[in-house]
Amino acid sequence: MDISGPLGRTGPTLEVVVPVYNEELDLAASVRRLHAHLTSQVPYTFRITIADNASTDSTVQIATALAAELPHVAVVQLAQKGKGRAVREVWSASDAAVLAYMDVDLSTDLAALLPLIAPLISGHSDLAVGTRLHRCSRVVRGMKRELISRCYNLLLRRALDTKFSDAQCGFKAIRREVAGSLLPHVRDNTWFFDAELLVLAEKSGMRIHEVPVDWVDDPGSTVAIVSTAREDLRGMLRLADSLLRGKLPIAQLTAEHGRSWSITGQQGAPSGLVGQVARFCLVGALSTVVFLPLFFLLRPRCGSQLANVLALLLTAVGNTAANRYFTFGVRAWAGVVRHHAQGLVVFLIALALNSVALRTAQAVFGDGDKSVDLAALVVASGLAALVRFLMLRRWVFRGELRPQEPGAPARVEILPRQRVVGD
Repeated sequence: MDISGPLGRTGPTLEVVVPVYNEELDLAASVRRLHAHLTSQVPYTFRITIADNASTDSTVQIATALAAELPHVAVVQLAQKGKGRAVREVWSASDAAVLAYMDVDLSTDLAALLPLIAPLISGHSDLAVGTRLHRCSRVVRGMKRELISRCYNLLLRRALDTKFSDAQCGFKAIRREVAGSLLPHVRDNTWFFDAELLVLAEKSGMRIHEVPVDWVDDPGSTVAIVSTAREDLRGMLRLADSLLRGKLPIAQLTAEHGRSWSITGQQGAPSGLVGQVARFCLVGALSTVVFLPLFFLLRPRCGSQLANVLALLLTAVGNTAANRYFTFGVRAWAGVVRHHAQGLVVFLIALALNSVALRTAQAVFGDGDKSVDLAALVVASGLAALVRFLMLRRWVFRGELRPQEPGAPARVEILPRQRVVGD
């Protein structure tokens, strides 16, 4: 194999990572298909690396046989699970000029591979991603997955003020030197890995090239939607916190690879109403994840009403603190006691709404039915969330959101970004 790449590197021009976990049924056919496409359609030297995530079936044996059969195919075994971990390990050790990864089911049409890597090889862009949400993309998948994907990407864009359209598509590429700078700062090792990498790159002013793809859903996918969504929500909160607190070296990355200077005050989510609503919803979703198990855990011991009070009380303090810091960007200690006292008033109003909804539902449908309680809580929580947001914004944190007077003590605020977005 020719090991001279067009970017002046040793090693192949392209390395494609295929992360796998218990994929004994699809692995051989997919790798042979990918190998045939790279050989006949891509005019660059390449390597395919099968990255095994601690499989417990015969995946490793099949991968090893493929490496012996096909030229330019390698195998890497990892002791721990995690798609992000597998991609990180191979990319970090690679000598290829351009690094890519794709899902083993090859749901994305391989015709998009050359358009994906070409802007990176030419030096036009730093990262490239396939998108299923472009108007030119052709996608075949169920309504449930379509809705979840669109809601997730919308939440990500609103909460973290991003511009790329599809963070989850398993079809991405990156220049090696850019990967070397970004990967040490990407903490997630599972499904949020992609989104975290893209957010960090975009905040640093790097150019992200999007390629519309043809994509057909794999009906045999083993991805657990609920647990993945929960972990992604946690990842969004953690990443937003790191951006707000300046934990990430955005200025350094921008100086190294940024196409434009993107530093204007704090790097984080937008300060406008839309950004606040998105972050409030994110905090509310996590609070609900905590509240509902507490409610149903306490309900058999103390009844619906008392369980509702205790579960709300336990989550109220954390909810106020998260909204104070994350939604409205108030980080100073000044006023924290007053904010929590006012937050308690907001909590009491939410409690009243939930209690009335529970009593009404039980009066109409009878007590003792969990589905009735759940339906009543969902309706009441939606109304309470609207009231809570308006009270937090217009009463609790209103003074903190006003512009500072000249000469006033410095206060950390979220400032709108001023950056030209490439591609």
